[in-house]
Amino acid sequence: MTTDTATRPETAAPGQDDRTIATDKQPLLDVQGMKIHFPQTKGFIRKQTQWVKAVDGVSFQLQAGQTLGLVGESGCGKSTSGRGITHLIKPTEGRVILNGEDLEDLAPEDLRQRRRDMQMVFQDPYASLNPRLRVEDILAEPLKAHGVTNKAERRQRINEMLDVVGLNRGFALRYAHEFSGGQRQRIGIARALILNPKLIIADEPVAALDVSIQAQILNLLKDLQADFGLAYLFISHDLSVVRHLCNRTAVMYLGRIVEIGDTEQIFSNPMHPYTQTLLDAIPVSNPRLRRERVILKGDVPSPVDPPPGCAFAGRCPEAHARCREERPQLQAQGTDHQVACHLHDPA
Repeated sequence: MTTDTATRPETAAPGQDDRTIATDKQPLLDVQGMKIHFPQTKGFIRKQTQWVKAVDGVSFQLQAGQTLGLVGESGCGKSTSGRGITHLIKPTEGRVILNGEDLEDLAPEDLRQRRRDMQMVFQDPYASLNPRLRVEDILAEPLKAHGVTNKAERRQRINEMLDVVGLNRGFALRYAHEFSGGQRQRIGIARALILNPKLIIADEPVAALDVSIQAQILNLLKDLQADFGLAYLFISHDLSVVRHLCNRTAVMYLGRIVEIGDTEQIFSNPMHPYTQTLLDAIPVSNPRLRRERVILKGDVPSPVDPPPGCAFAGRCPEAHARCREERPQLQAQGTDHQVACHLHDPA
């Protein structure tokens, strides 16, 4: 796909021209110390007893046109982070700055308008599409919500987006249950793109698809990024997919980022013991190639009562006393590579 064959649809929502444009020095997305804590209650009167610290101080930046992979095992806070960035879940603490604007400072109506700049592609294409609506109604919903009232204009944009994601225009009159998983995910991508966003948060968009369909969707995402200059926050547990798609990678464990940097540096020189175990778990294509793997012992600590030091210390084969007492902070390890591990702490 090239820019000669696909035209990016223009939005007609009021106030589009006053949106701040990200520069090379200003990241498109700047997340600073974001925390998302959920109250835990019990009893008939639902008395709050403690907090579940799903995301516990996440910080990173994402430049326009780049892709950041967010990886980690199930329950580490990846998806919750994505929803916190879009304010589908309101962060408990921290700042989410999009195009230089702190979303926390915006009034509800202004926040709703700014959501056209950031859209989500959800993991399950069978659950994220309303089975009672036809495809044209699904794609028209965001347009109506953001002020595109002309029916002919909506129809034109719907047809353009179906072309962009490789679907027949005639599919607009069908219902979601008539499509395969890959086709449904393309519809979900079209819905995310139709408002001309700058940022797409893709929450495991290929996890529920067959391998051959995964490749098609990943190639589609890369083509769309090249054509439209999109930035992706790509949430995944599949490291081989992340290596194929992402410029930078952040590794999460128990609500915190433990390593972040250039993807090739992360894969060629993983510095956090948890990152190393994740890479060791990637299947090899040749069954004759054997490698030693570190088998983690113990369970992930509870997010209700995380340990005082490194959250990974109880499972880490290299942990020492300091790891169990003092929480490590992200420290630079060369160009565009940071790790939160006392083993690499110069102090």
